[in-house]
Amino acid sequence: MPWKASTVMEERKRFVQEAKIGLISFKSLCQRYGISRATGYKWRKREREEGEKGLGDRSRAPRNSPAQSSPEVEAEVLRIRNEHPAWGGRKIRKIMEREGKVHIPAASTITAILKRNGKIELAESKKREAFIRFEHERPNDLWQMDFKGSFRLLDETYCHPLTVVDDHSRYLVGLKACSNEEGLTVQMQLSRIFEQYGLPQRILMDNGAPWGDDKDSPFTFLTTWLMQLGIGVAHCRAYHPQTNGKNERFNRTLLEEVIMRNGFADLREAQDAFDQWSTVYNTYRPHQALDFEVPASRYEPSKQAFPTVPPLPEYDVLDIVRKTDSLGVMFFDGHKLRLGKAFRKKEVVIRPTNAAGIINVYYYGKQIAHFDLRDKDC
Repeated sequence: MPWKASTVMEERKRFVQEAKIGLISFKSLCQRYGISRATGYKWRKREREEGEKGLGDRSRAPRNSPAQSSPEVEAEVLRIRNEHPAWGGRKIRKIMEREGKVHIPAASTITAILKRNGKIELAESKKREAFIRFEHERPNDLWQMDFKGSFRLLDETYCHPLTVVDDHSRYLVGLKACSNEEGLTVQMQLSRIFEQYGLPQRILMDNGAPWGDDKDSPFTFLTTWLMQLGIGVAHCRAYHPQTNGKNERFNRTLLEEVIMRNGFADLREAQDAFDQWSTVYNTYRPHQALDFEVPASRYEPSKQAFPTVPPLPEYDVLDIVRKTDSLGVMFFDGHKLRLGKAFRKKEVVIRPTNAAGIINVYYYGKQIAHFDLRDKDC
């Protein structure tokens, strides 16, 4: 039989004594006590080296744990996490490196500390799976713009956060607390952003008001203003919001790190919080897609300044210039051609094609319409 549970020490003492006397072979003695020869040798060795106390059970815990973090290190990890409750192991580790900490655990160890202290839920961690996105080569080649869904303020009004992110650097060029999602509001906020950072080459935005590019309103007052400034306008593919992926991901970060963790009295208080967090986001928060550097390390303002007055359009010698009426309608060769309200009282350019009766219409160098004058409905 193996050792009797109630008299383990006595059994081991008797075993060692009988082994010393040697009346029977060691193999037979081990069989009598129901243990292996390896176990028998172990207890005989321990008694010889340590005496009877060596026959007691030892703790199964390792004598030392090199990976075990000190209380001071755990406290530092938890301090950073408490200041930034949505950050995980890799971001926290980067901050500890940046602050010059001597003992810095691996990101996996930091994650284990967070889990052990109830800071990470399994369901939430599964949501954060990395994937590859296309990235433009230089800052200001493309900005991504969107409204992050509205939320109620304590004064019973609503805040509509307008977010504008540089595609190359992930730099947040604009986070504005707006009272609505109208085109004039966006124009006013973009003007302030352009004054600070200059003009991008293109802006990618969603479909529908105030952005345009839906079936009924392919252009809006806002997009015609951007065209006047020489900014290309691009829209997400319909039903594919991931086209605007960096801005969509940013909106989720904004929700997790700011909106869900605060209650704002009014728009001014919301904007103050947005401004403070924008600085953290651009200059302090490590970004996974940037090898845990900050967006400010990759961004620089555009060299194309925001003009106080939009430039005048440039025409070619053969361009045919027409001005639309208050409904965005123009007349050409006896035809009434509707361009839409976005182009009311605007100068546009008509350029006939090589095909008889086919014309293209341009505004600030961008084609905005195509007409077949042979069509009876034209």
